[in-house]
Parts: sequence; structure tokens; C-alpha cells
Amino acid sequence: MTDQKTFKVNNRHIMQSGIMNPTLREWQGCNSQITTGNFMYPVFIIEKDDEIQPISSMPGINRFGINKLRDHLEKIVENGLKSVLLFGIIDILPKNDTATSADDKDNPVIRAIPKLRKWFPDLTIACDVCLCPYTSHGHCAILAPDGRIDNSASLERISDIALSYAKAGAHIVAPSDMMDGRIGAIKTKLVKNNLGNKVAVLSYTAKFASNFYGPFRDAAKSKPSFGDRKCYQLPHNSSGMALRAADRDVSEGADMLMIKPVMAYMDILKQIKDKYPEYPMFVYQVSGEYAMIYNAAQGGAFDLKPALMEIMGSLRRAGADVIISYFTPLVLEWLKLKNKL
Repeated sequence: MTDQKTFKVNNRHIMQSGIMNPTLREWQGCNSQITTGNFMYPVFIIEKDDEIQPISSMPGINRFGINKLRDHLEKIVENGLKSVLLFGIIDILPKNDTATSADDKDNPVIRAIPKLRKWFPDLTIACDVCLCPYTSHGHCAILAPDGRIDNSASLERISDIALSYAKAGAHIVAPSDMMDGRIGAIKTKLVKNNLGNKVAVLSYTAKFASNFYGPFRDAAKSKPSFGDRKCYQLPHNSSGMALRAADRDVSEGADMLMIKPVMAYMDILKQIKDKYPEYPMFVYQVSGEYAMIYNAAQGGAFDLKPALMEIMGSLRRAGADVIISYFTPLVLEWLKLKNKL
């Protein structure tokens, strides 16, 4: 045992003096501070303009028709919402092998963008760019006759869709397909159409083949009709491919990078943010993570607010600049109440 009489404390090892009141504790966590600007809200938009559709696997989350969207977002914007990520869901427009409905004039996202810009002029609008909600087979690419990915055809189609969203008024296009070369293809097409300096590209840089996507596939009605997505989404046991993907996307002109999901991949978040600190780093707290946290709180495992804010702080600490989360409306409400105190 240490002789307490002779033990000498190194002054640099005295840490309690730096956390003895709330202000001091806050200063210790400047890199994990949470503000309204740290959140992006994912929104599902449907074709039936006057409907709200609850998503059973994501309690508290709904799909919205355009006419219901304004009322839903109004209070959230008042609470400080800065950005949204839009997903289109179709039941009326056809699904086919080339995802023609993804950029159809009647696509719910393309119809919603101009209205959102009018209703909320300061709201930054990002659009998910992928084929899976619009293809008959549910995969994120154009498939060759033998069932394998036709990467060249996929890039042409994905970049066309991104351009359509940009022309409709999106501030950000966010390709989630994980096809090789899609950032370069999109940037090139935006530049050719004089939109290169007007529309940002947020890359789903390290999107892993994860078990946490199940509820989203229900929400977006985008489950593959055969096989899985492991041949184009990253293997969950690989960090090297995530770093290579980041290198590739940066070299092709991505404006912002993303990790998806995040709770099981915080090591990847830290590695990529350390390598590219000058790039805004987004993380997607995906549907399975949302459901897991929500249901744990409902079951009494913990109180939702302190647990969720602990998680959000950890994401900021690990390098996340923007957190895409279905909890965004709730967190913004808490932050507004905190600021009033």
C-alpha cells in the first residue's frame, strides 16, 4: 500500500479542480458541445399529399404528404432546425429496373423542394440520392442481365437524379448508393450544368452493410427483392476500405463526408475525421439505432433525455460535426428549453 504520509501529488494530476462546477465541466467538453446547427432531420415524403403514415417499426416517426409537411416542420424550424434530408416514397408512380420515378416530375421530393424553399427560406435542403426506393428489385444500382452491378449505367442514372434534385432547388445532394465513382460523376454533371458552385455533394462515404437498417427499409419501402447489398456497402469488419473510400471521395470532389451507421463505427468516425479535419463530418444515427434507444427508454432501461444527450455528446467528441437523427425534433426542443433557463 502507498504510504499516504509520503505520497506526493503531481500538480498536473489534480483533475477534480477542473470539474468542480457546471461551467468548468462545460469547458472540459468544448469539442462535444451541442447546438442546433449540429443536427439534420431525415424526412420521408409520400405521394399522397394529405396523408400522414405512421411507421410501426419506428415509433413516433411518420411519412408525410406534402400538405402535411409544412405543419410538421414549422415548430421544429422555430426550435432551430437548420437542415433536412429528404427521402421519397412511392406507391403510385411505377418502380422499374432503371428507377425512372426517382426524377419524375411527380416525384414527391422534386415536388416538395420548391415548396420547402418558399415556406422556410433559411432551411438547408439535402436530398438522398439512390435508386433503391424506385427500382423494382430494390437494389441501389442498375443491374446487368446476369444480375451483377452495371457500374457505368448506375453512375449515369445516379448523376441524372442528383442533377434533377439540384435543378429543383436542393442545396445538397447526398448519394447513398455506394457505387464506385459516383461523387466524380455527380460533380462533373453539376459543373456542366452551371451548378458546380451552387449545390454541395454530401457523400455517404463509409456506409457499412449493417444490421441496423431494418426499420428504414420498412419506412422507405426499399428492401431488396433478392440477395443483399454486401457487394457494394462496406464490410462491417473493415476499417481499411472505409479509409480508402474517404480518400476516393475527397479526390473526386466531395464537399462533406459521412459515416453510416455511427454507434458501432465510432472508430471509423475518429480515423476519418483525424485524416480529413478540414471536411465537415456527418454521421447518420440510423433507424435501428433510433429504435434501440427509443425502446430501451420505453422499457425503463434508462431515462431517454440524459442517455440520448450522452450519446450525442460522444458523437461530437469523436468528430461528428452534423448528426442526422430521427431524434432531432426532440433534441432541438430540449436545447430551446435549456437556452431559456
